[in-house]
Amino acid sequence: MSADMAPPPPLDDPVERYAVELAAALRGPAGARERLVVEVRDGLAETVAAYEAAGVPAERAVREAVAEFGSVAEVAASCQRELTVAQARHTARALALTGPFLLACWWLVRGTGDGQGGVSGFAQQVAVQLSSAAAVAVVLAALALAATGAWGRWLPVATERLPAAVAWTGTAASVAMAVTTLTLATAAFLAEQWPLTVLAGALAAASHAVVAGSARVCRECARLSSREPAVA
Repeated sequence: MSADMAPPPPLDDPVERYAVELAAALRGPAGARERLVVEVRDGLAETVAAYEAAGVPAERAVREAVAEFGSVAEVAASCQRELTVAQARHTARALALTGPFLLACWWLVRGTGDGQGGVSGFAQQVAVQLSSAAAVAVVLAALALAATGAWGRWLPVATERLPAAVAWTGTAASVAMAVTTLTLATAAFLAEQWPLTVLAGALAAASHAVVAGSARVCRECARLSSREPAVA
């Protein structure tokens, strides 16, 4: 039977149960989380096999291997730190990606009127806020990616605190994008050049969709990383 056709591990397999519990305890990018869980599961299985090869009974071999690896809570705390940094980078990239979208909103809204009051004047104010948010998002994204990348070794304190900062900045940005979307959708009914206003609102909505989910997961990761592992 080929490896692709191999049967799944039994539900009562203690190694598989350990891996399932570990996966449930972790938050972060799906690919990175799956990679870490697979590494831990394979390492634990190899350790159990080594104990059994040395003549240790199966149940005791599992206990010894888990004691050597650490409990699920202990291993999760170690893995979560890596996943939190990975998620912060993911959210920072999302913020960087939305920068051009927000600048596009600014450019589109600029063309809705001469800014002399009414809907046109309000749209111009929205455009200024969007361009400011875009600038802040791009700058923060660049700093976050640098601090969690090559500069991380020289900025350990910043690396520890940055995920929470990125998470809440992303959350604030996503809320602003949602409010902007509703505002522009309302203004489109009164704007003379309503297609541009509608397009700007669509871009703001797309930016919100990109940032909001990533920021939410980043908040969860930062919260989990701030906890101390339980002491047995």
